[in-house]
Formats: sequence, C-alpha cells, structure tokens
Amino acid sequence: MKIVLASNNAGKLNELRTLLAPLGYELVTQSALGIEPADEPFGTFVENALAKARHAAHHSGLPALADDAGLCVDAFGGLPGVQTADYACQFGYAKGDDNNVLALLAQMQHIEQRGAALVSTLVALRSAQDPEPLIAVGRAVGEISRAPCGDKGFGFDPVMFIPRFGKTFAELPEATKNAHSHRGQAARAMVALMRERWHSAV
Repeated sequence: MKIVLASNNAGKLNELRTLLAPLGYELVTQSALGIEPADEPFGTFVENALAKARHAAHHSGLPALADDAGLCVDAFGGLPGVQTADYACQFGYAKGDDNNVLALLAQMQHIEQRGAALVSTLVALRSAQDPEPLIAVGRAVGEISRAPCGDKGFGFDPVMFIPRFGKTFAELPEATKNAHSHRGQAARAMVALMRERWHSAV
C-alpha cells in the first residue's frame, strides 16, 4: 500500500521510511505528487498534524501520514512548540535548522534550567473523510546543551542532550537515536496501531 507523507522534510521522510519499514508500506512525499503544503494555523501538534493529513489525503486520494513535531523548552513555557520550524525568523534570522539552533542558544545563554522535550505527533488517515484517525505521540526528554555537538540528524538534534547517553541526538548512531527519539517512539506506536486497525484489511 502506498501512503502519502504530508511533509517535504527529507529528514522526516528518511526516518519514517526506516521506522515504518516493518509494515511494508511505500511512503511517498506530497511534493512527489505535486501537492502543496497545507496551512498549519493551530496551536497544538495534533490539530496541525490532522489538518496536514486530511489535506494530503484529499489531494492524493491515498491514505496519508502527517507528523507535526517540535521543541518544547521548559523555561519558555513549552515554546516554541508548533512554531519550531520558524523559530529563528522571529529573531531576524533566515529560516533554517542551523539558524534555529543559533537563535535558541542566544535566547538561552543566561538560562540555567535547560530542560526540554522534543515532541512528535503522528496522525494517519485512510482517506480525507476518515472519522477515526490514528494518533500516536512520542516525547524525548533532555536538556539544551551550551553548544552544538555532533553532525548527524537534523533540526535541534545537535543541542538536544540526552543525559542517559551523555550525548546529543546528533552524536548518536542512527539506530540508537531511532530507538529513543520522539519520532521513533511515535512511529513504533503508529506501527502497532496500523497493524491493529489497517494491516489486516490490506
């Protein structure tokens, strides 16, 4: 079965293809099907993921999977949250992962309490009208490091320090990261849901 991923993020596509491989589904990006990104006007991950999945399913006629993810910093009351992708822009930087990291470190330079969580919310739909979306959430808790470390991954991985490993996500081997990351947790839960609700019907 082919599923459209409601994202054009190459990092998300690579991670989710690996994580969903046990199901044998073919994951394709919406851009490969000529679908423009959906609006994301909501204040929660689950609402935005649902909107993106419905948009992709409607325009493709295929089942759809959407991931809305972000960084929630304790000292900022959970922000930037759903605005994570555009975080740097509010401080005059161009949009992009590297600038997001620079902006975050600048805003946190005098903050001692550096707890944070990376959150991933996956929503899957059989069709745009599916009244029973599958929803899976993953949350990886750590601390924001004082400087970037590592060259793997994407997003805030270089500054997301995981105490149990003594390393950032960007320093961990791919398999280790996928086993413990927010997206890895959400994907494993989604695989279980798809097996229970969808797989027997494929």
